[in-house]
Amino acid sequence: MNQHLHHVEEHFSGSDFIRDVVIGMSDGLTVPFALAAGLSGAVDTTTLILTAGSAEIAAGSIAMGLGGYLAGKTDAEHYESELAREQREVIDLPEREEEEVSEIFREYGLEEEQIKSITETMKKNPEKWVDFMMRFELGLEKPEPTRARNSAIIIAVSYIVGGLIPLFPYFILQHPATALMVSVIVTLIALMIFGYVKGRFTGTSPIKSAVQTMIIGGLAAAVAFGLARILT
Repeated sequence: MNQHLHHVEEHFSGSDFIRDVVIGMSDGLTVPFALAAGLSGAVDTTTLILTAGSAEIAAGSIAMGLGGYLAGKTDAEHYESELAREQREVIDLPEREEEEVSEIFREYGLEEEQIKSITETMKKNPEKWVDFMMRFELGLEKPEPTRARNSAIIIAVSYIVGGLIPLFPYFILQHPATALMVSVIVTLIALMIFGYVKGRFTGTSPIKSAVQTMIIGGLAAAVAFGLARILT
């Protein structure tokens, strides 16, 4: 009986999505928490804290989303600019482009005869030649057409979700000091869960990612809290 062994390679392909979620959630969990914590010692009711926190979440999500959109547009514009330059060089400076291809393959230990065969094949298909140069000379991948829009939405929504977590205790508890203690616990737990899930998706150790995220996020929140208390 012939046994066929199938090797399936599993690679994570959602790095852009996870990156945007991390950007939005990390700031959303720390900045509104610091603002609420700073105000907790200065007011006697949670109404002002919720008003200020909600306003910060709205403004922060818009600002972060806009930043993600502009970053995505910049990446797309940079890619198109480099693509146009490579297309011109393949036509106007083919000898130099051939040498650049040869240098890339020499780094991988290919023989000159093999390299010559590859470059001759590439010259017959300028489109593939340009694509090769974009990937292996410049290290650029073509961005998705909806990348800028999706990035803005994901970052903004993640910021809102992250920001509502530390504010949640202030919705159900009337005393700011009590709400603050609960908010600290809830925020640290949320950071651990967020780090664990992030580790699962990115292929790193979930436990290590959870601890690192909690420590880094906790330190960031503590610093922001200290500044907020000094300024309030």
